[in-house]
Amino acid sequence: MASYNKVMLMGNLTRDPEVRYTPKGTAVCTLGLAVNERYTAQSGETREETVFVDVDVWGRQAETAGQYLSKGRPVFVEGRLRLDQWDDKDTGQKRSRLKVVGQRVQFLGSPRQGAEFQDSAPGGAGPKPETGGGTVRGTGRRRQHPFLMTDKESNRRNQSYAQEKTRIQTT
Repeated sequence: MASYNKVMLMGNLTRDPEVRYTPKGTAVCTLGLAVNERYTAQSGETREETVFVDVDVWGRQAETAGQYLSKGRPVFVEGRLRLDQWDDKDTGQKRSRLKVVGQRVQFLGSPRQGAEFQDSAPGGAGPKPETGGGTVRGTGRRRQHPFLMTDKESNRRNQSYAQEKTRIQTT
């Protein structure tokens, strides 16, 4: 029997990320994500539904998410579904809940909405925002959406943000 477990979500964080550490020192970050869907009902009325999803991110991505993300920030998450099951201590009933284990988290929008540092230095110097050019990794195709970027582009952008933040903090 074939199976495939892949989830792709884009939405806004409902709360600040919570970072915890396992006894062996591995970081685990829990994100609350709100995903909105707009549709037109048969009556012609436009409706909006919101789905709330819990996402667990592990390792270095967990630490980065905890450091740079905050409530309200838009993110794109790729991952897989996981079913958590437990016995309720109060009622003794079996409980379960679906969660997403995030394998890749892409930050969208400007960093912290300009709270700690700006995208460019005074006088126009400094890093320029990504425009969505390039190809999708491994396919040779042009990217269709600006939020899809290769790991190399993402790392380069994150390094330039970190350099700019360090420069601003030292001045």
